[in-house]
Amino acid sequence: MDDVSLARLRVPLGLGAAPVSRFPGGSVPVYAVGEDLVLKLFPAEDAGEARVEATVLGALEGRLSIPTPGLVGAGEAEGWHYVLMRRLPGEPLSGAWPRLSASERTGLAERIGVALAELHAVTDPSLEKLEPLDWQAFVRERRDVVVGEQRERGLAEEWLSQIPGFLDTVDVGATEPVLLHTEVMREHVLLREGTAIPSGLFDFEPAMRGAAEYDLVAVAVYLAGGGEEGASFLRTLLRAYGYTPSDVGEPFARRCLAYTLLHRYGNLRAYLSWMPAPPEPTLDSLALTWFAPFARP
Repeated sequence: MDDVSLARLRVPLGLGAAPVSRFPGGSVPVYAVGEDLVLKLFPAEDAGEARVEATVLGALEGRLSIPTPGLVGAGEAEGWHYVLMRRLPGEPLSGAWPRLSASERTGLAERIGVALAELHAVTDPSLEKLEPLDWQAFVRERRDVVVGEQRERGLAEEWLSQIPGFLDTVDVGATEPVLLHTEVMREHVLLREGTAIPSGLFDFEPAMRGAAEYDLVAVAVYLAGGGEEGASFLRTLLRAYGYTPSDVGEPFARRCLAYTLLHRYGNLRAYLSWMPAPPEPTLDSLALTWFAPFARP
């Protein structure tokens, strides 16, 4: 969006003369409006994502122990769909991560685990309209395209050939759908400046309703990351969520890897570049390596 187009939005959105500056990156234009607001713009083809974000922000306000952006307004103006929200204070976890000590990361994992459980417990009539309306149909549709998608993303044939057989043996059957963020990662968490205390969770445009374990894909590969430190972070987060070691055995690990493959944005080739390599080049071994943190000390 150019400056002229943005200027035309000031009046219909009631932005007045507040300074507006664009945040770097992002799949859609996002602007800071003064010190207190954030404006997110969606082109017409992404109108559904704007509706999802507005719906979820409205349902979540004040309901999680980690703040989420308060919804100020949403609609359409000058050919753009928009979501206007309260700005959350803090610094991105992605930038703060290297400075956090082991104990600070443990405390952070506990807080995020609690908040994720709270998120999955949120119910609201407005959320029942979120896609997919039929989770099992979504899983079937994803299974039909997963091998082709992973091939396009560069996954080696030795892994591609295992996917159909692996998914055939994993029970991702009927489950009560919950509200999912789907991308709980360091880039979407804010910390109070100079601390390890989360001050915000944001970016709900890809939110869905589905199996709770679907949310653990991003938690494991993007938030926790690989290695022993990642396993420790994931273990702490799962405990805080409410899991016990007996809950997080081989069936759990295999379901999580299945959702890693079935995830709309899943990219196994990329994950293999930073997540720990399994002792054997099989999906069964990979599942235990990435999603069975209680098996480690």
